[in-house]
Order: sequence, then structure tokens, then C-alpha cells
Amino acid sequence: MSHILSYAINHMVAPRKTFAELVGLATSLGLDQVEIRNDLPGAPISDGTPPARIREEAAAGRVRILSINALQRFNDWSEERAGEAVRLAGYARDCGAPALVLCPVNDVGYRLSESERLGNLRHALRALAPILEEAGIIGLVEPLGFAESSLRLKADAVEAIEDLDLGDRFRLVHDTFHHYLAGEARLFPEWTGLVHISGVDDASLPLDRLRDEHRVLVGANDRCGTLLQILALMEGYDGPYSFEPFAASVHAMADIAGALEA
Repeated sequence: MSHILSYAINHMVAPRKTFAELVGLATSLGLDQVEIRNDLPGAPISDGTPPARIREEAAAGRVRILSINALQRFNDWSEERAGEAVRLAGYARDCGAPALVLCPVNDVGYRLSESERLGNLRHALRALAPILEEAGIIGLVEPLGFAESSLRLKADAVEAIEDLDLGDRFRLVHDTFHHYLAGEARLFPEWTGLVHISGVDDASLPLDRLRDEHRVLVGANDRCGTLLQILALMEGYDGPYSFEPFAASVHAMADIAGALEA
């Protein structure tokens, strides 16, 4: 078991920074890995920045782009979703990112039977595989632990990937916050392609009221057991651990570099 962790930063650590500023933040911390997002106003990919420019800025800072985060509602497949997948996969290829994060439907109004839910998952994976292959990238399936999520458990994703024999095209995102919410015992380090790390300090809220806005940097009061999750993952996973805090209190920090370093 290696004790040297490979860290990265998701653009969510400082969503108001440009990509060039994100690269600068990473290099100031001695890091060479970042994740970009398609859901941040005024940042790539939302602002229309050509992928070639992102690739050039990453290369200039000697930073590697790990993934684009994310294709949303991937398991609710449609012509619209297919078009989104093609565009994002192409952007990932052209900016140098080897992976596209895939997030499931997370909607209280999206109610399916168990067979429909699992069938839709397999249908989407089967349809995504040739799109990802054409772009030369992999899909990183990220189960979300919220009660209303249509894919809460990593076990369901792994079973579907294995059933379809698509292990060369898909891996998992292990998100320490969502793993805590889902209450899943198994971690599947051998299937993990990326880890998102954040913590929750607020001890007053019940589990079912925890949302993204409660996700802060991991500290001594973290209730998610993030450090224990990382120790367990290290038994079979040696890839990057990417900081992904959503809390406004983190985004407002005057010295985000110092907070990340700490």
C-alpha cells in the first residue's frame, strides 16, 4: 500500500476563477492535475472557450486535465442526451482530458420501478460506450447518495458494467460525501478511476438533509469519515484524489490556496 497520495483540484474549489487561474492555483500548490466543469457560468466549457485553448493553457502550466465534470442525467438516455454526450466527449478529447464524469438523474419526480431503473442504466452504458470509444476516453460513473438519486450504489454500476462487458470503457468516481450518504459498505477500489474528496462539519443536520452546500474541505470535525475511506481505498486504488467542496464558505475564502494546502 502506497502512502503517497496524488492530489488534484476540481474547478469547484474556486468556481469564479478562470481556467488559467485554476492552473495557477494548482501549480502554486505543487499539483499538476485539475478537473474542469461544464456547469460553471463564465468558465470553460460554459463560456464557449475552444478546447484547443484549454489544452494550450494546461500544457503551459504543465497541468493535466483529469476529466470533464459532467454529463448530467446520463441514465435517462434520449437523442438530446446522446447529443450532449457527443459534444462533451469531443471536448474532452480535444482539450486532452481522458475521461468524462457521468452523473445519474437526481430528481424526486423521477420515479421508476427497480427493473426500469436498472434497465435504463444498462441502456445508457451501452449507448455511451461507442461515443466514448470514438473519442478515445473513458466514462466515470458517479453514483450520488441522495435519497432521490436514481443510482445511489456503486454495486449497481459495477454489476451493469460487468454484465455488459464494458470494463475497458467505464470506471467509477468514488465521492466521499456521496459514499457516506448512500451508506454503502463496499468501496470497489479496483473499479475506481477517480476520487472526489470533501467533508461535512455540521453535526446538527440529519443525514437526509445534507446537500452539496454543506460540503467543505476535510477537517478535524468531518462526519463523513473521509480519511477512513481514503485509507480503505488505498488498499487497491492509486489514482488521484480531487478536492471538490461546494460550500459557499469555501468559495468565499480569501486564501483558498492556504486552505487547500492545510
